Formats: sequence, structure tokens, C-alpha cells
Amino acid sequence: MVEPYNCAKCKETLYGKKFILKEEQPYCVACYESLFSFNCEVCQALIGCTSKDLSYKDRHWHSDCFLCTKCERSLLDRPFATKDDMLMCTDCFANEYSAKCHACLKTIMPGTKKMEHKGSSWHENCFACNRCQQPIGTKSFVQKDFNNYCLPCYEKQFAQQCIHCKKPITTGGVNYRDQPWHKECFVCIGCKQQLAGQRFTSRDDFAYCLDCFCNLFAKKCAYCTTPISGLGGSKYISFEHRQWHNDCFTCKRCSMSLVGRGFLTCKDDILCPDCGKDF
Repeated sequence: MVEPYNCAKCKETLYGKKFILKEEQPYCVACYESLFSFNCEVCQALIGCTSKDLSYKDRHWHSDCFLCTKCERSLLDRPFATKDDMLMCTDCFANEYSAKCHACLKTIMPGTKKMEHKGSSWHENCFACNRCQQPIGTKSFVQKDFNNYCLPCYEKQFAQQCIHCKKPITTGGVNYRDQPWHKECFVCIGCKQQLAGQRFTSRDDFAYCLDCFCNLFAKKCAYCTTPISGLGGSKYISFEHRQWHNDCFTCKRCSMSLVGRGFLTCKDDILCPDCGKDF
């Protein structure tokens, strides 16, 4: 049985010696340190029971060794961060790893609000309109020549005005006859369908989709009565104030195509020479 004043490990008497209680068991200093003390992460020396043991995530340091690996300032009672198991004060960590503000070029400190756009970062107050200098925050903005503008300032300084509605064009418009239009304003004068991205034509300075133009102005085929657009290089036959689609210019009796061939007329009909012999 261990005496009350004997070391729980080596059994040496503790009378007149320093000792430490651990879970109600007394230990001499040497035994306590061999059993329960840790080695310092920096100097590898034992952290004795008379020294202050600083620990973080199962790692231990002497108080004099608990320093920033960059500036070597003490981290006692100071916030710190880690990177690849290295301890750093927040200033060094921010300078080394935090984003830099695109406007003022200073570090955006961890924990502060950061604005980001297309790979660039700003302090909240630095993310401001280049014209009025007011912070943009989460409002809509336009970037031009690497500068940011709130929509009202961009419209005043850069945006063209639609020739139709006289309002600024802030996103993809249409240019027709050197004049700017909103896509939604550039429409067929007849059916009001948007013309951006599709074929159209004009007459008397008005734009028309092909269907409206043909219905309003194109000649009608003498055979099928539908419009002959003549647009895009399409071919047609014209004879004595009448027109036909190429496919419609056929003999009335045998339906043979008469394109590039001789033909006869009988009243309003056109006939191939063979069929025309009977008349």
C-alpha cells in the first residue's frame, strides 16, 4: 500500500519535497513531468510543471514560444489564425492570405464585409460608383473600362437613348441606320413583332417583317395568288404585267414547267407549245 506521502509512481517519500496531485494521487515533480507533461512544438523541450502550458488542437507550447511565425510577436491574449499548422497573428494572416481591395489596394481583413465581382474584391465602402462615389452595395451597376457605375450615373454619362422611346439603352440594343433602339422597341410597323435577330426589310423608312412586307406590297402570283417577295434572291417570272413563282410557271394543261422554255397564251392561261397546238 502506497503511503499518503509517497510518490504514486516511484514510491519515494514526498516529505519535505514538492509534489503535485493528479486525480487525488501525489507525484514527485520528476514523475509527474515524465507521465503528464508535453514537449513544446517550437523548442521541443519539456514543458515543466512550473511553466505555463499553452495548448491548441492537441499541440503545446511554452508561453515564450507561442509566437507568430511571421512577425514573431507573442500570441498570448491575442487573436490568431493557423495556416498549414503555422500560427500567425491576424495582421500577418490577413497580409499573407486575405484578398486585397481592388480600389484602395489594402487588405480586406477577415470578418469584415467583402464585395466581389468577376474575380475582384472590394471593401464594402470602396465598392462605390466611379461618378457619384456612393457605395453600390447590392444595387444593380454597370462596369465600364474597369470602373463601376450605379445605373443612374451610367445612364447619364454613357448610355445612348432609344430613337423610339427616348429612354437610355443600358443592355444590348439594336443599331439600324446608325440609330440606336431597344430590342423591344425595334418592331415591325405592321404586326409589332420584334425584329432583332430575324430578317426584315424596309419601305419609306419603316421596318417590316417579311410576312407583313409581302402581304402589303409584294405582287401576287397569277397562279397561286400568294405574295411573291422577290427578297433574298428568290426568282420569279414576269410577263405582261403578271408574275408567277418559278414553281407556279407551268402549262395549264399538262403542268410542265415553262421556266426557260417557249410558251403560248390563251386568254389568261399559259400553255406549252405542244398543248397550244390544239387552240
